[in-house]
Amino acid sequence: MKRIILFLSLTATLVAITPLMSPRVASAASFDCTKTDLAADEKEICAERSLNDLDVKMVTTFDLLVGLVPMGNRDILREGQVNWLKTRQACGGDQACLRQSYEARLKELDEAYRTLIKPL
Repeated sequence: MKRIILFLSLTATLVAITPLMSPRVASAASFDCTKTDLAADEKEICAERSLNDLDVKMVTTFDLLVGLVPMGNRDILREGQVNWLKTRQACGGDQACLRQSYEARLKELDEAYRTLIKPL
C-alpha cells in the first residue's frame, strides 16, 4: 500500500512539472515563435534553447547599443543588423551555422561598444 501511494505521489509530481520542463519557448527576443510562417532559421532558434538565449543576448545588446550611439551612427548600426540577419537566414536550420552567426555578431556589437567614447 505504501508503495502504491509513493508511486501515485511521484506520478502526480511528474505530471505537474512536465510542462515546466518543456524545451520549447513561446518566443525569442526578436520574433514570435508562435507564428505559423516561421523561416527555417527561426524554427531552429525557437526549438533550441541555447540559440534562443543567443537571440535574447543579441537583441538586448543591439537595443542597448542603439540607444548609446550618436544618431548618425544608428543607421550604420541598423544596416549592419539587416546584413547580419541575411547571413543568419542563410543558415536555415543548421545549428552550428546559426551559433557561429550569433557569436560573430555579438563580437561585432561588443567591439562597437568598446569603441564608444564614454564619460569618465
